[in-house]
Amino acid sequence: IVHCCFPASPYLGNLIRIWSSTFLIDKHSSHRSKLLHAENISIYQEWTPVPFMKDFWFTLIFSGLPKDCTVFDFQEVIPEEGGFFVKSIKRNSSDIYRIKISE
Repeated sequence: IVHCCFPASPYLGNLIRIWSSTFLIDKHSSHRSKLLHAENISIYQEWTPVPFMKDFWFTLIFSGLPKDCTVFDFQEVIPEEGGFFVKSIKRNSSDIYRIKISE
């Protein structure tokens, strides 16, 4: 489970979405945990409005990481620029994470 924060923006009319091709990628193997469910954010091609000057939180649920995984990347693999990417997230015993993302 990954709780994601899209930081507050001074711009009106911001929109956000997540692609189903978003993964948790084990740094020490070729394993990719697949996105299974998204809460409070639209899946591509739909858009979700972002509140003006407020942090926007959404939750993503992924398939499990390998037992021996200790570090992974969060990556939105898309055919255009601007995909979300958070590098080298350290695995914890709860497998629940809070990350800050940006475009």
